[in-house]
Amino acid sequence: MAKIIAVCRSEKKGTKKEIIAEGMLREDYGLDGDAHADCCTHRQVSLLAIESINKILSLGFDVGSGDFAENLTTEGIDLISLPVGTHISIGDEIILELTQIGKECHAGCAIYQQIGKCIMPKEGVFTKVIHGGQVRAGDIIKVTQGES
Repeated sequence: MAKIIAVCRSEKKGTKKEIIAEGMLREDYGLDGDAHADCCTHRQVSLLAIESINKILSLGFDVGSGDFAENLTTEGIDLISLPVGTHISIGDEIILELTQIGKECHAGCAIYQQIGKCIMPKEGVFTKVIHGGQVRAGDIIKVTQGES
């Protein structure tokens, strides 16, 4: 069963995010209090699988949830296999639409400076908030709609 492992936010872009107990995802905006939240972007909320983070851990680096600047750390869902346009539901209320897989990494990001490697460019995904709500660790994730 796929679920949320951690909810993370930061006040500045290009930095690691701090784990928070819960957060509010706002429709067409993102995670309240996060530097990346914005009504005018398709990259409102970022997701990264704990399975991806564990690959970097296995190389001997001390990393965890939020270290790659992701908002939501997931478990049990192959994020990068989902096509753009897929809807992801979290808990009973939240609906996210997958808008981008990966990103161009800038050499100035905190994790790249620390270990010389970043997994967000290939394994992170970005979403737009279609329907908001409270999100916390343990919330169940379901793929509810794919691109047709």
